[in-house]
Amino acid sequence: MDIVSLIVTLLVITISLIIVSYIPFIGVEIDSLGKALISGVVFGILNVIGDFLTPPIPLTLGLVSFIINVIVFALSAKLVEGFRLRHGIWSAVLGAIFMSIVLSIVAQILSTLGLAAS
Repeated sequence: MDIVSLIVTLLVITISLIIVSYIPFIGVEIDSLGKALISGVVFGILNVIGDFLTPPIPLTLGLVSFIINVIVFALSAKLVEGFRLRHGIWSAVLGAIFMSIVLSIVAQILSTLGLAAS
């Protein structure tokens, strides 16, 4: 992955976190754009680590991957001051679900525009 792809990926994660934080019932709170950027970097790093820990077993139907995404979401909130989960684990579960949806939509838009994001 080159530096441009890395920057685009981190921006996509940051934008997705900001969008998720504006959905009131999820309970994700981010204090500022700077905190969202830091959270995006932490989320990206933890996600890469989580990808290495996810066993490539197709029988789980993505359940293990989802659980790791929830853990990554919760850990990111725990590690970054200014990124909070108002409803605890439920905010992490809903945040991970909606984050996946938003990431897919933003990645699709970028792909349509000819920009690469993973």
